[in-house]
Amino acid sequence: MKILRTRAASVSRQGLCTALLVASLTTAAVGASPASGAFGGDPSPGPDNPQRKPHGVPNLTLPDLVPRPGASGKPGSPAGRGDTPDGSTGIPVTALAAYKNAEKLAAERYPGCHIPWQLVAGIGKVESEHAASYGLRSDGTTDRQILGPRLTGGQFAEIKDTDGGRWDGDAQYDRAVGPTQFIPSTWESYGVDGNGDGKADPNNIFDAAAGTARYLCAGNKDLRDPADLDRAILSYNNSREYVNAVLAWMRTYQSGQVGTTPDTGTGTGTSPRPTPPWSGPKPTPLPSNGNNGGSGGNGGTNGAKPSRPGTPSTPSTPDKPKPKPDNPSKPDNPDKPDGGDKPTPPKPPAVSRLDRVGDEQLTATAGETFADQPTVRALTADGKAAPAGTRVTFEIVGLRTEARFEDKSRTATVTVDKDGKAVAPKLTAGRIAGDFTVRATVDGKGGAKITTDFAGTVKAAPAPRATSLERDGKDDLTAAPKSSFKKQVTLKAVDKDKGKAAAGAMVTATILQSDKKTPATTGPYFLDGGDTPQRRVTLVKTDENGYVTLPTLFTDEHAGTYILHLTTTDGALLDLELTVTAPATATQTPAPATPSATPAKKQ
Repeated sequence: MKILRTRAASVSRQGLCTALLVASLTTAAVGASPASGAFGGDPSPGPDNPQRKPHGVPNLTLPDLVPRPGASGKPGSPAGRGDTPDGSTGIPVTALAAYKNAEKLAAERYPGCHIPWQLVAGIGKVESEHAASYGLRSDGTTDRQILGPRLTGGQFAEIKDTDGGRWDGDAQYDRAVGPTQFIPSTWESYGVDGNGDGKADPNNIFDAAAGTARYLCAGNKDLRDPADLDRAILSYNNSREYVNAVLAWMRTYQSGQVGTTPDTGTGTGTSPRPTPPWSGPKPTPLPSNGNNGGSGGNGGTNGAKPSRPGTPSTPSTPDKPKPKPDNPSKPDNPDKPDGGDKPTPPKPPAVSRLDRVGDEQLTATAGETFADQPTVRALTADGKAAPAGTRVTFEIVGLRTEARFEDKSRTATVTVDKDGKAVAPKLTAGRIAGDFTVRATVDGKGGAKITTDFAGTVKAAPAPRATSLERDGKDDLTAAPKSSFKKQVTLKAVDKDKGKAAAGAMVTATILQSDKKTPATTGPYFLDGGDTPQRRVTLVKTDENGYVTLPTLFTDEHAGTYILHLTTTDGALLDLELTVTAPATATQTPAPATPSATPAKKQ
């Protein structure tokens, strides 16, 4: 890569320190990578894969930003800053490390792909500007989560929820998530743990970059082949302008010419963003009068059409006779100001405060409606109520909450009353216990945003009593090494005191050694939606009939007997024996004795 010395010389001491920190993180992530060929058999994304559908606006700041819970959003946070630009590429040092780490992992896992880090960087550039404006940290996380718009149809694709809100905080519709904007269901299939921390998180740029490489390489593509390269990028976003932009940035990073903006195929390179074709009304040409000051150099006509020759001009209408002397015109109204303009009414006073009314803490039990409604009072600088028509927006903030307003939305806008008060709609708690925030926002002087927050808490509902767990079915729980158990285990929770099924019971499954005490580290395992084995999982709640089905159980290369230990929160338990059979060993059958060619003599 060609190094631009002027940019390299501008790297600050902070940037160098951050780069060293990122380098150590990258070394650890690469050292933790799985063996070669782990994902060599990934199927190519099909034509119906939602990732290729319109799911956002590339190269533009993504809407609907939701703060990461617990993030400080301030420089100097414990994880350190990772958004210092690299001197030779202009890419934040953490993002650059993530892209290079993705290239290294791809070379180990699917060496026939030949994906360059600059291609992954091109995706990161057009999807989120390398997450630079979201508070990128040196561990790959961001202060603010990167979320695309709700995919409800219309301008973007309609994609109903596929992850229960796990990644995008929306249990009704999907949103693209993270620095490379994965659709949750696509991440479920192609997600990667890129930094070796034991989980695949699309919001971490190390994981996101590695997942992007895996996705682009799927289907045994060789990205040195222009046709494969084109298909790979189109599978990420089925837009020719998108392909042009990604390739332009890839080639720019490969050439080292980071001081210039690439030509994306839609103009002269004055903007890195692909410009969509204008679909609005065409401008109406101005009529030419031969003296319009144009710069065309042709008598000022500026290309206007000449008038038709030989057409006689229409005679002008004669002037009307002047009014009779005995009917003089009325004098001007002396009370009106010059020109008859009305005086501009004074602007209403701006809002300068937003005070909470009532308790700032909102509490409810899962499945219920909050008793209190968030209420604020908007006031001007002199303490008076905000003028009529002032609008206050309430927003539910928090990725891991199902709390919603009564119309199932996360935002609600209301108008203040005569006292400046604004009352939010009723809140429903949803099913998930945890904390969230209700943020009230009003426009102040000069458009400044004035906010105040309410703290919301959803308490867990009392767990239903499950006095026993029963297995539904009696299929043999035996599997061969490096395979999976044929049947998924289905359980039923029963409340024997009431003589009926226990609906809503939480069941935890743990793989133990045969002694029924020691947690297993080999043998059967579950998958967590990525590629990381899990030997302890908490299942979804039992249904209205008390049933719940475990995820598929897989096996590694270790044979033996293991215990599937199942428990509920109120103490019900069930142990099931799992057997991983040893591979059969071939035994040689002794060859029959060869008969003697000479008959034995009779005695």
